[in-house]
Amino acid sequence: MKHIWLYLSKSDVEIERRQCLEEGRDIRGLEDRFERVLALDLEDPVNQPEAEALLDATIRQPLRADYPYVEPSDLAGIVAQRPRKAVHIQPPRLTPAELEDKIYGAWTGRCVGCLLGKPVEGWRRPRMWGYLKDTGRWPLSDYFRYDIADPAIRQRYDLRPGAAFADLVDHMPEDDDTNYTTTGLAVMQRYGPDFTPENVADFWMSDIPILHTCTAERVAYRNFVRLIPPPRSATFRNPYREWIGAQIRADFWGYVAPGRPETAAEFAWRDACVSHVKNGIYGEMWAAAMVSAAFTTTSVAELPEIGLRYVPERSRLAEAIREVIQWRKDRIVYDEAVDRVHAGWDENHGHDWCHTISNAMIVSIGLLWGEEDFALSICRAVQPCFDTDCNGATVGSIMGAYLGRKALPASWADHIHDTLHTGVTGYHVVHLRDITRDTLRQIERVVS
Repeated sequence: MKHIWLYLSKSDVEIERRQCLEEGRDIRGLEDRFERVLALDLEDPVNQPEAEALLDATIRQPLRADYPYVEPSDLAGIVAQRPRKAVHIQPPRLTPAELEDKIYGAWTGRCVGCLLGKPVEGWRRPRMWGYLKDTGRWPLSDYFRYDIADPAIRQRYDLRPGAAFADLVDHMPEDDDTNYTTTGLAVMQRYGPDFTPENVADFWMSDIPILHTCTAERVAYRNFVRLIPPPRSATFRNPYREWIGAQIRADFWGYVAPGRPETAAEFAWRDACVSHVKNGIYGEMWAAAMVSAAFTTTSVAELPEIGLRYVPERSRLAEAIREVIQWRKDRIVYDEAVDRVHAGWDENHGHDWCHTISNAMIVSIGLLWGEEDFALSICRAVQPCFDTDCNGATVGSIMGAYLGRKALPASWADHIHDTLHTGVTGYHVVHLRDITRDTLRQIERVVS
């Protein structure tokens, strides 16, 4: 039995080196070991121990003395490094009907935004932008479709019917982005508002098949079964510890704490720390706080800044999001903002393509340049490429919470027929109206 995903690959080793450099670890003394390991055939199990020993060594290296960021992973450390300015968010003053409409809108918006980006996940700009322009659909303004008039275009862009194009599905197919939102609900139902990181790990092992997880989550899962508990499960031989996986798990924590972003951010920390560190954790806390605040804010434009109140001020994530906010203040046009993200992050490198920070910047662009319009916001989160389904889902979730289900355009929302498929035990086929009611019951437990 040879499962390559259980091995450390050359790509893993290269990503680990890049990750160490970005988080400020002094690995100058390990360069020869990196080169030696990269020269090995890592598909041969006999060479795995040397790769494993290298990753064990990298995580022990100290930070450089000149490293300019302060990025703790523990909750107390994160709270201590937040902006000093006092934060007060008014709890929601919503009628039960208004709250239900907004929760329903958030679930629907997440599914719709995810479905928009799902068939083009992994497409780089030349492919996606070429498809849109060759089909007369530039800029993006609707779901991607498989059934286009010119078969040569279908061949040119390698369109495949299994890729969840909107004309081929009438529901939200299973996706990790929606699996984790459903997981948040299930964790809260099982363990309540006092759930712990260990509860999250236990739930994953009992209710999520391991092959339904990816990158940092799969590494963490592998560590759980080796009896490595959180938070060490996030650091043990995990090159993906700052990738986007935790950020896509944020939304339910905002749903269950509407108008209470600090609570949402704390829930997000408990979830994130099982698989991520530093900016990987901050991405989930930032997104959860934004989702929570979206239920009561009067301006979408303030949400990225609200989210930053709950993460360390001197972190790379905060620095990047502040930069995007400044672009908007400087009246940089949308296309230029997208180009600036691409100038700083290489979409052709897996680490850049799937990193928390690059994708958080694109989420911010979707919100800040979306003009409080649902369709424009999700399209402007997907068109830049990078992790299209993740970013479309996060922006769709926030806009759905902000606008409510009744305000979502029928051409987008009705397409999925209120139906979500997941890989989570007990939730393989669910109706969004029902899952909304389940969420409302959990809100009562949080606020009681």
